[in-house]
Amino acid sequence: MNAVEVRDLSRSFDGRDILNDVSFTVGSGEIFGYLGPNGAGKTTTIRILLGLLAPGAGDVRVLGRDLAADDDARARVGVLFENNGLSDRMSAVDNLTYYAGLYGVDDPAERIDDLLALVGLADRQNDPVGTFSTGMKRRLGIVRAILHRPDIVFFDEPSSGLDPGAQRMVRDLILELSRREEMTVFLNSHHLDEVQRICTSVAILAGGRIRAFDSVAHLTGASDRPVVTIALADRNDSARASETIARLPFVAGCETDGNSLHCTLADPGAAPDLIAALVGAGYRIEEVRRSSRSLEEIYLEYVGRTEGTP
Repeated sequence: MNAVEVRDLSRSFDGRDILNDVSFTVGSGEIFGYLGPNGAGKTTTIRILLGLLAPGAGDVRVLGRDLAADDDARARVGVLFENNGLSDRMSAVDNLTYYAGLYGVDDPAERIDDLLALVGLADRQNDPVGTFSTGMKRRLGIVRAILHRPDIVFFDEPSSGLDPGAQRMVRDLILELSRREEMTVFLNSHHLDEVQRICTSVAILAGGRIRAFDSVAHLTGASDRPVVTIALADRNDSARASETIARLPFVAGCETDGNSLHCTLADPGAAPDLIAALVGAGYRIEEVRRSSRSLEEIYLEYVGRTEGTP
């Protein structure tokens, strides 16, 4: 069963379309990345999924349920927005004990001790949270979100405002918790390196629409459709060479960049045939390398292509 299903979701505010026919799914146990520029509608989508906001049109399901109308299903969901939801005056353990009561966690002391040790805060558990660094508060906020062992947890910009070291710690923590707790993770993040490292699939939202939805491996070319980069001796040959390549049945696509050709192969074993075809057509080759594109490159391609469009 899919943990999240979104079909033809639309939402407007004050006559402005925020989401337009948005559709995607998140499989159980996945770490899913939901990407897009500020104002793209990512947080709006999450609020609709959580039942905090009504959709204008379409249908959404979390764990097969409509969270707006199902208290039992809501109890199986964890959430961490940019605000950690912690009291600075209370200690770490008192914050978690308070939330354990709200969540209905029976005998929470062992669970709290275990999670505080996992995130490296056991020695600070009795200190007021107001004395914690931003990264420490974020780790404690993550613990708060998964304290009741949810089936799915929504993280909205979990690394926002953190230095690179703290970002890495949060990223590793999310990955570890996903494996250990067997949770589905819905991750809204601007840190594309973080997403590429830990997510199994992503959707890219721009202009209110889903522009890409696929596994990270497939999008970046690290799958059964590898990308081969070929540098030609004469950059003036690249346009004509790309036309030659486009006629080859084992090539799924080709882009040019100066004297380089970035070729996506439909057949992962076809690189020698591609080189032979170019040499046979009279092109001189300086370099050949198999490469994959970064998620950042792909993201900027889609966002740049749709920036400013409805």
